[in-house]
Amino acid sequence: MRIAVINPNTTASMTATIAGAAQMVAAAGTEIVPITSSMGPASIEGYYDEAFALPGLLKEIGQAERNGAAAALIACFDDTGLDAARAMVRMPVIGICEAAMATAAFIAKRFTVVTTMERSRVPIEELAQRYGMAGRARIRAANIPVLSLEDPNSGARERLRNEIARAIAEDNAEAIVLGCAGMADLTHTLSAEFDLPVIDGVGAAVKQAEALVALRLSTSKRGAYATPTAKPYAGTLAEFAPA
Repeated sequence: MRIAVINPNTTASMTATIAGAAQMVAAAGTEIVPITSSMGPASIEGYYDEAFALPGLLKEIGQAERNGAAAALIACFDDTGLDAARAMVRMPVIGICEAAMATAAFIAKRFTVVTTMERSRVPIEELAQRYGMAGRARIRAANIPVLSLEDPNSGARERLRNEIARAIAEDNAEAIVLGCAGMADLTHTLSAEFDLPVIDGVGAAVKQAEALVALRLSTSKRGAYATPTAKPYAGTLAEFAPA
């Protein structure tokens, strides 16, 4: 099966990190197709960036399905554009936040999500509420700019480690969820260092996408995720008008 792994920001080096994490857990018959959005912000840190990431993300998801992808995952922990993407295509579309929280719930009663910036904490708290995890998940921000994760001299990884240590001591966290796709390459190192499960949403989403495809399940087109009604769109958004 072919799974499109879509980075909704425009930083190609981050896509490479995400693709490596996806490929590491993919089954032998799974082809990982990494895709970087062609338009939008260099990183997604809060509601404003998220809004402008949507057109590029949706364009790539639609093209991925036309190119034969069996499923897609959105590699941003805000689950950017997830509902819109599911309404647009029939293939399963997985958000890495939803996938990570569901996976954590299988193996721990309480877990803490450690994300990047404080402005990202509240959106993730809202997602925890939406996914029925508010009573099990604590959300912490390590105050790490997303792009600093790629700079070994930024101190970002040390701040991430410090926040994980506080989550274990103060939250009684039984597992840690990494709240940014740019952290995907740190999972195994951090799990060994802290001696508890560390979950990366990219890997979790790949395995859930594989399961849905193996079960021959597609996105329901009744109700909330029904195909959008055909109508004209104006201006620069004309190309996104439903057929």
